[in-house]
Amino acid sequence: MLIYGLGLLAFSYLAGQLFGDFLGEVIGVQANVGGVGFAMLLLVLLHNYFQKKHWVKSNFDEGIGFWSNMYIPVIVAMSASQNALLAFNHGILPIVAGTLIVIIGFALVPLISSIKTTHS
Repeated sequence: MLIYGLGLLAFSYLAGQLFGDFLGEVIGVQANVGGVGFAMLLLVLLHNYFQKKHWVKSNFDEGIGFWSNMYIPVIVAMSASQNALLAFNHGILPIVAGTLIVIIGFALVPLISSIKTTHS
């Protein structure tokens, strides 16, 4: 079950990273710009396309589900750690900005948790 969908995940990741690098070069930044986000978006779009074409079997869906659950935290953690050293070397502003984002995120947890949808 787990091997199903791994090729799609790998393709999405590589395509997203290449596009992120390309986008970084286009805008003049020597970094990957949004590669992880593009990869996740491509994975979702391709999976939905394959489902509409009925090319997806239940094993494939289970494999994609498993890798999707693993992909998001692992890749986000990897991308988050890439620029930490660069941020520390460029002064206080990146550290303050990162800290404020984390504080705002924690402050929004109770607000988001209080939003409930009722299903009748």
